[in-house]
Amino acid sequence: MTAKEAANTIKAKFGDLITEPLEFRGEVTITLADPQQIAEVCRFAKSIGFNYLVDISSVDNYGDDPRWSVVYHLRSIVTGVEFRLKTDVSEEKSQLPSVTSVWRTANWHEREIYDLMGVRFSDHPDLRRILMWEGYPYHPLRKDFPLAGKPTDLPGVAFSRITPMAGGPFVTVAGGPDSTAREPRVRVPEDEAAELNARRENEPLPGHALEPGETK
Repeated sequence: MTAKEAANTIKAKFGDLITEPLEFRGEVTITLADPQQIAEVCRFAKSIGFNYLVDISSVDNYGDDPRWSVVYHLRSIVTGVEFRLKTDVSEEKSQLPSVTSVWRTANWHEREIYDLMGVRFSDHPDLRRILMWEGYPYHPLRKDFPLAGKPTDLPGVAFSRITPMAGGPFVTVAGGPDSTAREPRVRVPEDEAAELNARRENEPLPGHALEPGETK
């Protein structure tokens, strides 16, 4: 069974709830109109051979409604065929059923989406944060969450400050003498960059001491 055949089989089962298969660069995607049916659709997909849940990811369509897209990457271990199943969830609801009853591995995938995006999964056996600490008030993968982070002061829990990165956090610098100069975690203000790079250019090679007046 090819990915497109699998998608058509699912569409034949669920009718108008499933869109026509969309193929792009050899990858097939179908979209489920009613997110409340996601567990049932996934259960059927597993019954026709897609017994491996590769991943569940989420997309923040900030500014659009519905805001959230939840994407399930399904594979047949026997044939290696994969396809993608998507469904959209409104910001107002921000919840859809868990698929842990279909694949136990969904447990941590759903916890990560809940933690970083804020989408909840009903009937999840242990829906709690997996990366951020309990009590953290934000969901850092949302598009309206600043790249530098937000100051957080929770007595007895944790404290964090905004990431002090000049010139924009998590943005590498084009060029530069080496990867260290381009690495965003060692960024320096632009007025110091020239001096820093000049100093690096004149650093001696390992095991070689510069003579007076000599440059590297």
